[in-house]
Amino acid sequence: MTRASFASFLLLLFVSSALTAQEHEHAGAADSVAGDSVPRSSGVATMRPGPIGEPRNRESSGTAWLPDASPMHALHGQGAGWELMLHGSLYVHYLDDGGKRGREQFGSTNWAMGMARRPVLGGDMTLRAMLSADPVTADECGYPDLLATGEFCDEEPLHDRQHPHDVFMELTAVYERAVAEDLAIQLYGGPVGEPALGPVAFPHRISSFPNPIAPIGHHWLDSTHIAFGVATAGLYGRRWKAEASLFNGREPDGDRFDLDLDALDSYAGRLWLLPSEGWALQVSAGRLNDAEVHEVGDPRIDLTRMTMSATYHRPLARNGLWANSIAWGRNREGGTATQALLLETEVNLAERDLFYGRLEIVEKTGDDLVLPDDLGERRFTVGKLGLGYVRQLEPIAGLAPGVGAGVTVARLPAGLEPFYGSRSPTGLQVFFRLRPAPMDSDAHAH
Repeated sequence: MTRASFASFLLLLFVSSALTAQEHEHAGAADSVAGDSVPRSSGVATMRPGPIGEPRNRESSGTAWLPDASPMHALHGQGAGWELMLHGSLYVHYLDDGGKRGREQFGSTNWAMGMARRPVLGGDMTLRAMLSADPVTADECGYPDLLATGEFCDEEPLHDRQHPHDVFMELTAVYERAVAEDLAIQLYGGPVGEPALGPVAFPHRISSFPNPIAPIGHHWLDSTHIAFGVATAGLYGRRWKAEASLFNGREPDGDRFDLDLDALDSYAGRLWLLPSEGWALQVSAGRLNDAEVHEVGDPRIDLTRMTMSATYHRPLARNGLWANSIAWGRNREGGTATQALLLETEVNLAERDLFYGRLEIVEKTGDDLVLPDDLGERRFTVGKLGLGYVRQLEPIAGLAPGVGAGVTVARLPAGLEPFYGSRSPTGLQVFFRLRPAPMDSDAHAH
């Protein structure tokens, strides 16, 4: 384990101990919401529902929603009038992608997000900060992920690897307030955040939780989950939300330690529908101004993105869950349009045995894949299938360790075989995983 990933582990363990102490200190002290007493589970501080009684476990990345039938993986406590939470994830991995373009790496991907919430001016104010040590622990140019594309490193476009997250993944504030019995407003923004565009970002999708690598369609679906400058306004009821954002749509530069602030000249809108406790549906579209650059020195290119997604969660016996996501995204750059389709599933048996799978079909140009110039504008349809298993161990101080392994098989058209050495390169992932255990279901009672 590298020093930075070990430090991430110690941070999670330290905050876990602090929050556990707070939970015991405040257990038994009942919160009052709209005059009704909300019961507490033994030793777990109860989360207050939202302004119109919506369950907090639907909250996810940015202002995105998961189904109400979702567990919340977090450490929870109270302090100085604030409701406190810590989310996070740590992988220590060995990855081998195979093929001529494949790489090997021993490293770590990780993030930790702290949240503090309290009543303010008749509503709720929430502060969030999310950080990652990826630039140190996953190599400055990221980790092996065959067919992944997007962003730059060392003045070269990245291909066949996933770029590391920036150190600052989110620094935002959220204000929510009821304006009628079944209607509320939500204001969200900050120097680093996620606009109202795309499905729940992959690090926060429960169907993606056990998988140590990013989807190859990330830049068609949810790549804006780290945008340096965001302002979002939303109006929502108990089972729907309409929201719009102004944001900085430019991809981050190769320096992962700074804030790449720029004009909020991109825009997006998104609609959510939660028809039942098990479903979350969204459709969104956005215009990203000066979003991408394919060659150093070239002007940035505007991008138009559309996405649709559906997430279905079904609780299983003994705290288990079957989590599924299907998502489609379309990017248009200039006169070229490409699409991505993703299907994900996780079967969680009693918080002990976790099986996962991901299937993707994505259109990528020769420029995306950094092929010779004569192939730059040609489109290639590529696919990737990943399957894996995690054996989760008993939680320690609220953190659930696990060990896992997975395999990936890519499928390439004949025109790419000379570059990859095969039409079906196969990869291997072996990893240790640490994340907060799910909160007691009473702690986020609907």
